[in-house]
Amino acid sequence: MPAVNLGTPNVPQLISPRRKTRKVKVGTTYVGGDAPITVQSMTTTPTTDINATLQQIAELTASGCDIVRVAVPSRDDAEALPIIAKKSQIPVIADIHFQPNYVFKAIDAGCAAVRVNPGNIRKFDDRVGEIAKAASDAGVSLRIGVNAGSLEPSLLQKYGKPTAEALVESAVWEASLFEEHGFHDFGISVKHNDPVVMVKAYRMLSERGDWPLHLGVTEAGPAFQGTIKSAVAFGSLLADGIGDTIRVSLSAPPVEEVKVGLQILQSLNLRERRLEIVSCPSCGRAQVDVYTLAESVQEGLKHLTVPIRVAVMGCVVNGPGEAREADLGVASGNGKGQIFVKGEVIKTVPESEIVPTLIAEAERIAADMPSGTGTPEVIQ
Repeated sequence: MPAVNLGTPNVPQLISPRRKTRKVKVGTTYVGGDAPITVQSMTTTPTTDINATLQQIAELTASGCDIVRVAVPSRDDAEALPIIAKKSQIPVIADIHFQPNYVFKAIDAGCAAVRVNPGNIRKFDDRVGEIAKAASDAGVSLRIGVNAGSLEPSLLQKYGKPTAEALVESAVWEASLFEEHGFHDFGISVKHNDPVVMVKAYRMLSERGDWPLHLGVTEAGPAFQGTIKSAVAFGSLLADGIGDTIRVSLSAPPVEEVKVGLQILQSLNLRERRLEIVSCPSCGRAQVDVYTLAESVQEGLKHLTVPIRVAVMGCVVNGPGEAREADLGVASGNGKGQIFVKGEVIKTVPESEIVPTLIAEAERIAADMPSGTGTPEVIQ
């Protein structure tokens, strides 16, 4: 019986269609509407250190980041924005708190967008008209960024704490002020550190208007905890079609935020799937060190940009079946490994040669792949 070439699954649709939102220009890219969901991160360098900030932006760009945010807590930071905005390869968003004058400096500096936090910018509502005019004249978009940790005192008094209802009320009120001035080029975020509250807030907000939504679990925590919280929250919302741009907030290097964000989108077919390692969790049946094998293969193939599934299996129970269903795989045991390519066993190698053999075969398969192979047909 001939082998069946199953390979990387090409799933033709999403779990749910994307929610219809307005399309907002952010520098050289777009957020909302029919634009792909973008991944954002934020620099951790002092913005005044222009070279260090640009270096980190370059690293983020190389990792797949679409939009980058920089902090502007001081006048010196604001003065650094023109050079950073000009030299960055991806759109720069200025993150403004407390000082409304920095909003205008960021607009004048040529930033692609400005994030404003209405909860802690002094007399923000009184300046909405000015901000809307300046942004409109410069073709700069905004993000109304409501945070649980900096909600307006009046709403905290009304609700007792930063509930989902409080976050949404703040966001909708600020949105209405900008729209009264004829300004519509903005997105909204309603971030909370509790994924349950955050999901509830975004679901409520998505029913109130067609604004593009920036998803985030704020202060999500260290890498492991933050990844879990963000994946749970983003997965719940994105699976329902809610969300136009995302930032995974981790107490970790910003490149790690981008890696997690991209993986979340790939897992939901919202981005082209690239390298996918299928490996067993290991058990008493395993006759090889699956952990080391899988990590070594992933490290050796991290440079690949084509969609390819590699199965690294440690025993004969599920190993052959999983290996056959992948583009490339190994079923290991008794000090050796059967190497499968597109469902067919091509060779058996000693355990010491499994990793280099898989890497070599994966690179050969990748080189033979035509451009666009495996790209999911994403239904908006």
